[in-house]
Amino acid sequence: MIKKNVMKAALACVLLTGAALPSVSWAQAVPAQLRPTDQGWIARIQDQLGEIVTLQARFQQTAPDGKVTTGIAFLDRPGRMRFAYDKPSPLLLVANDGKVVFQDKSIDQVTAMPLNQTPLGLLLRPDLKLSGDVTVSGFIHQNGQIHLQLQKTSSPGEGTLTLQFSETPLAFQGWTVVDAQGRMTRIALSDIHTGGTLSQSLFKLPKAEN
Repeated sequence: MIKKNVMKAALACVLLTGAALPSVSWAQAVPAQLRPTDQGWIARIQDQLGEIVTLQARFQQTAPDGKVTTGIAFLDRPGRMRFAYDKPSPLLLVANDGKVVFQDKSIDQVTAMPLNQTPLGLLLRPDLKLSGDVTVSGFIHQNGQIHLQLQKTSSPGEGTLTLQFSETPLAFQGWTVVDAQGRMTRIALSDIHTGGTLSQSLFKLPKAEN
């Protein structure tokens, strides 16, 4: 049961849907009421995210049940990311070639899904835009922190992805995913390094050993 819950938490860190409830086809995400200053911050955030080509950071993941796991995250835009969980966790997550692959070495289980069906698809786009098929549905700026809530424009019932930034200096700090059932998973980043070259071997998609 513990292993199953950990795997679900790993999936939740990149999935909006989980076991998503059926969404109404005509429903559209409702944009947040933004002031000109809010729009200015969003433009800055979009520009900064777009400028991140490579990133390496420690991450702390808090699952819906409160369980905390840690590891190292690697990002190489467009399209590549790796979540290497610290031992004793048997989990590994790699995004590449248009898909996300999860591996649980303890049971030799590998699960794959299209990258564009996950929040990682937004973060790893070659042209990152916070508009169009993505709607800014919430914006909070207080106590030196900025929280930017995003939903899929055509299917908001699938859940939300909230990006967190520090104000001064403006810096990406992590994200929170809430799925269709209201289950929340948080990813906090620390010791962040951007720029430079990452070995492409980091993004080799895992396969089942047997």
